[in-house]
Amino acid sequence: MEELMQYVWQFRLWPTHDMVTVDGRRVEVIDPGTLNRDSGPDFFNAKISIGGQMWIGNVEIHVRASDWHRHGHHDDPAYDTVILHVVERDDARISRKNGHEMPQMIMTCAPDFAEKYHSLVNNHARELACGGEISAIPSLNIADWITSLGFQRLQHKADRVKDYIRKHSGSWLDAIYITLARALGFGTNAEPFEMLAVTTPLRHVLRHSDEGEMIEAFLFGQAGLLGLPAGQNQYHDFLAEQYRFLSAKYGLQPSPNIMWKQSRMRPTNMPHRRIAAFAHMLRDSFPLSQAILHIKNIEDAYRLFDFNLDGYWARHYNFNPEPTATPVKAFSRASASVIIINCIAPVLYAYGETIGDTDMQERAVDILQQLTSEQNSIIRIFDQAGIKAENAFQGQALIHLRKEYCLQRKCLFCRWGHRLLSAKAKRR
Repeated sequence: MEELMQYVWQFRLWPTHDMVTVDGRRVEVIDPGTLNRDSGPDFFNAKISIGGQMWIGNVEIHVRASDWHRHGHHDDPAYDTVILHVVERDDARISRKNGHEMPQMIMTCAPDFAEKYHSLVNNHARELACGGEISAIPSLNIADWITSLGFQRLQHKADRVKDYIRKHSGSWLDAIYITLARALGFGTNAEPFEMLAVTTPLRHVLRHSDEGEMIEAFLFGQAGLLGLPAGQNQYHDFLAEQYRFLSAKYGLQPSPNIMWKQSRMRPTNMPHRRIAAFAHMLRDSFPLSQAILHIKNIEDAYRLFDFNLDGYWARHYNFNPEPTATPVKAFSRASASVIIINCIAPVLYAYGETIGDTDMQERAVDILQQLTSEQNSIIRIFDQAGIKAENAFQGQALIHLRKEYCLQRKCLFCRWGHRLLSAKAKRR
């Protein structure tokens, strides 16, 4: 409820313009101030006329006035600058340290407005809380929020790339290596793939970059996927022997926390197949790491993943000794699209942001806008509500909306939720 009151104050949605303090002084809000999400008062630098006298300072909001003491504000110097205490229930009077009573005002949320808010955030009957009302929002507002969310999602992924760089002493090579690994997990195994890359130092792998089978031994061993009994698969036994040598040489051991998901998965999406493709891309000193930064268009990006696996993996999906009937490409075009979305575009955007190259950042956005959107349960939820993702940029926007706003019930911070709620407030 306190969050709803903050929202009402921030956007001036209070029920009446005739506001007075509990002791009868007229209150006129010139500027509600800036919402503070950290410690300290709820709003900074508000401008308020109280009884004809102008005040500039901070505002604190509580459901009950007694929350001031319950939260320990009376002992916190950060609250000495509060000029108005806004409450729903006047169950206590608050005094400053000098004994003067602090101006206090009751601000209630209209019942129908509060009901509307709770109907959104507590609507568990629908997969999309506002799904039945989105159609009432103008298309311009729909498009504007989707564009903003698309950039939020891309920035979020670019920030993860930059976080890898910080953790690896400024190495873009390591950051691209881990980002590519995570992308190869295709959501289902993103975390295990990231853990695999983190626990398999690239500097060790590149010492054997001209030995494809040694790279495979590195990765499959660190992935914990070389645990079959000897004699079941000849190639598995060969990799296991090579891994024993490599792990002794570099002091490595598989992470016990890697939990691979393999049930109900298509053969081409099996982690074995993705690890084999990863090993292939690491050959010859990982040329993909440089090629990414020179991508000019979507076809350049697709070419990076247009290759066939060789050797054992040309005809196998895992360590089942029975080969497939025909060789299969490393990645379908749809699979390559997913990697481009989760690796190529974020790396381009992060690198462009770091060196101040806005053209590179725009190129990352252009690539996403040229790609067809992923098809998954989240995209289908919005599609059923009449919101269609025309490309991967919009698809990423809807995924971000679902994960960062809908599932967390942050309707107050969603522009669509705000529009629905504010429209309700204005109709009162």
